[in-house]
Amino acid sequence: MSSFNRRKAKNNTSAFSRVRPIGKLARGAHAVRHDDDGDLMVSTPKGRPRGIYLLPNAFTTAGLFCGFYAIVMAMGQKFDHAAIAIFAAMLLDAIDGRVARLTNTQSEFGAQYDSLADMVSFGAAPALVVYIWALQGLGKLGWLAAFVYCAGGALRLARFNTNIAVVDKRYFQGLPSPAAAALVAGFIWLMQDLGYAGGELSWAAWAITLYAGLTMVTNVPFYSFKDINYRKSVPFIAVFLIVLALVAVAGDPPKVLFGMFVLYGLSGYVIYFWRLAKGKPVSIVQTEMDTHD
Repeated sequence: MSSFNRRKAKNNTSAFSRVRPIGKLARGAHAVRHDDDGDLMVSTPKGRPRGIYLLPNAFTTAGLFCGFYAIVMAMGQKFDHAAIAIFAAMLLDAIDGRVARLTNTQSEFGAQYDSLADMVSFGAAPALVVYIWALQGLGKLGWLAAFVYCAGGALRLARFNTNIAVVDKRYFQGLPSPAAAALVAGFIWLMQDLGYAGGELSWAAWAITLYAGLTMVTNVPFYSFKDINYRKSVPFIAVFLIVLALVAVAGDPPKVLFGMFVLYGLSGYVIYFWRLAKGKPVSIVQTEMDTHD
């Protein structure tokens, strides 16, 4: 039985817009019925704009620019600039989502655009930068390691987008792609700052690149910091610790940032073995099909 009155619209214009058959509706669309051919008839909420929000997508575009700029700098042998650009992309990536939520400008376009920008900034850019810096002298092993990292970043982002509604929001499933990029870029930045050439550290760069690429596609849980309530009051010492952290980063960015992300890159395995000891094991590699659609 139909749940709405079948009234004809004035001037013989339909109140519904016909679209191709789809499995799931886009965000903001409301299904009302199927037509005679079985195609889904949907209506868009009246008054909702169908344009693109400028503010969050501007931050996403800036992050995409940083990823592209990193590749260009690596081609010009300016590897410290390339590494800094990747860290700048990380900062912008952290901002754009929060800006969208604060201004209530989330959109499906923004989510997809953000994923594509992340693939460039945290997938392709770090792989190409580390390959040009240290891995090309290893021949086939070098570019294969770079490809493993790039493919791991793509798979990580695709899995995140499809599992976003079914996983524990307190933990990432595998190493987040920005953190993986920080491992690779941080190593390059630190070694450049210490005066080492990429050719001298080929195998170290190869190991870090392979570790980051493979860890992205594991099920190892990494804390997401998403359950922190930023509106809740905190003790005075917390603000002072933030000041100390900023001073430490400003004092020697390459060493401090790389050290921080090394600790984070290992923390997932600490959580994994802790859960294993508590009798709550987590499969490192996903071997079963997902049960959700």
